[in-house]
Amino acid sequence: MKKAETHKQHLVRTAMRLFRRQGYASTGLQQILAESGAPKGSLYYYFPQGKEALGEAAVVMAGGMVQEMLSDLAARHKSPKRFVRAYCKVMAGWMEESGYGSGCPIATTLLETVPESPAITESGRVAIDGWIDVIAGVLVNGDFDAKTARRRAQLIVAAMEGALILSRVRQSSRPILDVADLI
Repeated sequence: MKKAETHKQHLVRTAMRLFRRQGYASTGLQQILAESGAPKGSLYYYFPQGKEALGEAAVVMAGGMVQEMLSDLAARHKSPKRFVRAYCKVMAGWMEESGYGSGCPIATTLLETVPESPAITESGRVAIDGWIDVIAGVLVNGDFDAKTARRRAQLIVAAMEGALILSRVRQSSRPILDVADLI
């Protein structure tokens, strides 16, 4: 990877981490630059539209990372029950690893920017629909019809999002693990 491309990746990864931990509105471009180590010119070179374009890129990257994780779990856990348990275990691990300081990698950004930012709104929709598609695929393999699988997959994503908030507030993985037991 070229050095300039490395700067772009550092900017997006840093923005993704900061947005997840402290929110989109509370994260300034100067903080992203300082923590990424990228030169100031690279921010405006790669993201001439500024923070919104960087936010969109962070949602795309984070959404893709979660979808990749879900796809990997789906390949290893064919049964819906095992898949959901594995998903919850991974998410509980992420929360524990962050000291319960992080949540969903895109939720905070979406909550603070949607619907005002059409670009971030669309990136969020695509990301979440991708997650639902992967989960629905596991459910179809577990003998759910396609329509029911999609609806249940949406329920699983919604339950996980709520569990991540409860986990952060309670400083405990129990709400996430409860999703595994109840879904």
